[in-house]
Amino acid sequence: MPKSKRNRPVTLSKTKKKPGLERKGKVVAEIKDAIDKYSSVYVFTYDNMRNQKLKDLREQLKSSSRIFLAGKKVMQIALGRSPSDEAKTGLHKLSKFLQGDSGLFFTNLPRDDVGRMFREFEEHDFARTGSTATEMVELKEGPLEQFTHEMEPFLRKQGLPVRLNKGVVELVADHVVCEEGKPLSPEAAQTLRLLGIQMATFRLYLVCRWSCDEFEVYKEGLMHLGADDSS
Repeated sequence: MPKSKRNRPVTLSKTKKKPGLERKGKVVAEIKDAIDKYSSVYVFTYDNMRNQKLKDLREQLKSSSRIFLAGKKVMQIALGRSPSDEAKTGLHKLSKFLQGDSGLFFTNLPRDDVGRMFREFEEHDFARTGSTATEMVELKEGPLEQFTHEMEPFLRKQGLPVRLNKGVVELVADHVVCEEGKPLSPEAAQTLRLLGIQMATFRLYLVCRWSCDEFEVYKEGLMHLGADDSS
């Protein structure tokens, strides 16, 4: 006998909002608060993002500025994407530059101070798998005295032609770890880390700036973002 549809339970409680939507709504609200709190807003882009380095920068600037790295559409909604829905006059001009690897920098710092800070910001780190090698690294045949004998099996797993010779790790043939301009393999990235060679530099670039009486675009930042400043 088919089940009666009359006896099906009906849920009367309200549907809970999805956590993702709540987070996005919170970010929009925080950006709108920042628009009122800070005098200038910049779009910036970056190379070789390092989360801990960015966290340190946020802490350093927390008395005068705030950085947002969120979904591009979320940030655009908060700013406004056209004159009809922008939070303040001219803010919608920032939205079209929120593409690729980009974020928002709200600040009360003078423009020249911000420009100098972004130009000078530079943090070196080890390159990750898939990054482009900035130079050729080649190890010559012979002893690798910087490594202990316990590391010999691990080095072999990284593709190095090594052996133990009287307790010393020895390279039995010349070995190219990476070639300039080519992507790093997982083994190459790990070997460079073991050698202490840092090929990644975390940098920030200003793309454009908004204030209540001015809007400007920075050509260098546009180049790194891969955008254009056409209307």
